[in-house]
Amino acid sequence: MAFVKAAAAFALLLASMGTVTTARAESGDIADRLRAVPGLTVTERPSTLPGRRWFHLRYRQPVDHDRPGGAWFEQRVMLQHRAADRPMVFHTTGHTVPETMFETEPTAILGANQLSMEYRFYPGSRPVPTDWSKATIRQGAADQHRLVVALKRIYHRKWIGTGGSKGGQASVAHRLYHPGDIDGTVAYVAPNNVDDDEDSAYDRFFQTVGDDPRCRTHVRALAREILERRTAMVGLLAAEAAAQGWTFGLVGDIDRAFEHSVMDYEWGFWAYNDQSACASLPALDASDEELYRSFDRVLGFRFFTDQALTPYVSAFYQGVKETGWQTLSFPHLRPLLRHEREYEPRTYVPRDIPITYDGTAVREIDEYVRTRGHRLMFVNGGNDPVSAEPYRLGPGSRDSAVYTAPGVHHVFLGEVIGRLPRAQRDKAVADLRRWAR
Repeated sequence: MAFVKAAAAFALLLASMGTVTTARAESGDIADRLRAVPGLTVTERPSTLPGRRWFHLRYRQPVDHDRPGGAWFEQRVMLQHRAADRPMVFHTTGHTVPETMFETEPTAILGANQLSMEYRFYPGSRPVPTDWSKATIRQGAADQHRLVVALKRIYHRKWIGTGGSKGGQASVAHRLYHPGDIDGTVAYVAPNNVDDDEDSAYDRFFQTVGDDPRCRTHVRALAREILERRTAMVGLLAAEAAAQGWTFGLVGDIDRAFEHSVMDYEWGFWAYNDQSACASLPALDASDEELYRSFDRVLGFRFFTDQALTPYVSAFYQGVKETGWQTLSFPHLRPLLRHEREYEPRTYVPRDIPITYDGTAVREIDEYVRTRGHRLMFVNGGNDPVSAEPYRLGPGSRDSAVYTAPGVHHVFLGEVIGRLPRAQRDKAVADLRRWAR
């Protein structure tokens, strides 16, 4: 708790400085203006993008926004500053925030400032001890709200929200719970598993994804072939794990880690590779080593190690508690599966963390989009499995649109609007610029 108490003392010190400090900062350098914000710690780093200054921020947040007098933690935020009179793009990552400069597509289109926020309870933004019951969608939206309110004293122009995948969902949740914060939202490949018991849309997606049925067939056949060679593949994985120091405590053992990786293969191929990658996939009669290395390039066996899973406990916790999880039928892998029932997010959360499912938040977000969503732009990828269960507009949606970029996979930091058909692209860009005026 020492860092919480120190942060509290720092916030009180800033507050005690009163209007004199604020007035001086209003006319001063942006770094001084940021440092005048109560609860904000500011470190400037060398910029790697022209025309911008780069700030690593830590912002003091309550663990429970319903009880702000309780424990607090510091949340990591990255700011790319162009000018205070430019629009602000608020990038809700939904996961960790990379410590590198990058532009989201809305930032590039608008020539805007960019604020990227790490989601609560990821390793860089996690209170100790951790009350995991507060790792909820609504609490995350409250984090976003407090930061926007704090920085609007500096950035007075329009604010555009954006995020990809889980971050896209977080950007829409922000609009639901705090509708006055953001002037428009561009949500990329945002999942909408509003009915966690009905996942047949994913199976239908994999029957038609892409425009080359030979590719679909070969990806499925490779997954089965790798599973058929379980003994050899697990041996190769064990050798690599020993060399890399990987362990498998969360998932249970190396055989489970291997099988869960293979169950991810079809999803991972289409989510993270262009269809053109089919041309470099090996033949079914390739050697064990060739199949293993190809799998590693396409998806990777590392993800189900403790070292890779542990930073994402927050995401898996939310998957169990609120957002749900896609359950596929895997007809091409039967009867070779041994651990299928364990292929779900509860497996990857330590057992001493209690979780009970509550789908209220995802239902509220879905209803909001359909009945009163305003200035929402959903941008999906035609080859992205997440797009099998997208957000859909309804009779109450206003000034909103859903776009699907043909052939695009799970991309949300690169160009996606720019890959839409020309008429859709032009309208999307025009709407975004209008929202930001």
